[in-house]
Amino acid sequence: MPEASVMRQPHRTVVEALEVARAERRPTVSFEFFPPRDEAGETVLWQAVRRVETVSPDFVSVTYGAGGGTQERTVRATQRIARESSLSPVAHLTCVGRTVPQLRQVVGAYADAGVRSVLALRGDPPGGPGQPWQPTPGGLDRALQLVELLRALGGFSVGVAAFPDRHPESRTPSQDARVLALKARAGATFAITQFFFDADAYLRLVDAVDAQGVDLPVIPGIMPVTNLRQVSRFAELSGTPLPADLVGRLEAVADDPAAVRAVGVEAATRLCERLLAAGVPGLHFYTLNSSTATLEVCGDLGLLRGRAAAAARRTG
Repeated sequence: MPEASVMRQPHRTVVEALEVARAERRPTVSFEFFPPRDEAGETVLWQAVRRVETVSPDFVSVTYGAGGGTQERTVRATQRIARESSLSPVAHLTCVGRTVPQLRQVVGAYADAGVRSVLALRGDPPGGPGQPWQPTPGGLDRALQLVELLRALGGFSVGVAAFPDRHPESRTPSQDARVLALKARAGATFAITQFFFDADAYLRLVDAVDAQGVDLPVIPGIMPVTNLRQVSRFAELSGTPLPADLVGRLEAVADDPAAVRAVGVEAATRLCERLLAAGVPGLHFYTLNSSTATLEVCGDLGLLRGRAAAAARRTG
């Protein structure tokens, strides 16, 4: 357990963080973790949390596992971050495996911990990716309904997922934009994308959302590649295409983990530079509970803040 607890009630919302960053003429910087599976995993998670804490990110989030299998651990990890760190957490919430009264209970637990931002997701089919979606009896069928529930409960900044490379169940990219617009009209106030590697795909999605006449900040999700096998599996599950040139560069150094890491960090940095030049509202990094690569990217981009940035200036 951490030696000291930091209580902040209430935490800053994502919308408030975006407003502050806009006033300071900078993008928001945020990080995503996944919940621990056991005590050893919890130690790894908290090492990453404490390291990220030194750079003062605008917010962090804890994901649900595929099929909603880690819901309880996600809730506990998010609550602990809210209560025992200086970070502002975004709670993930899906429709999977819970009735509406149970969803209300989870939302209440988040609120009691001071969490004020929730990412509302339908979630993967309980049977796994590629299986037909089946709603929980007495639960909700779509993320749109979860957005409506959260807005009715009040007090939350509600986020939703966005898919630059198209949601696996969408017929066309324009359908993704229409769905995002519907969620914005239902009360969503920000979106975070699935990880992607093509800046143009992200920009096309943002333009299509703007054409729907809604004002929805879409924060791009970035995953630095440090393990080709792992990210290939994630890409397959999410439907995200891996660029052939990046795969070729990674395969050429596959026997050298340090070289793989260097290629992944460089590619992520170039992608972020393109996005920042286009004026994105923020950058959201998928850390896989290992913050080193993402902090390297942030350092290369000059985005580090807090104690780590001060230390870098003293030694630089």
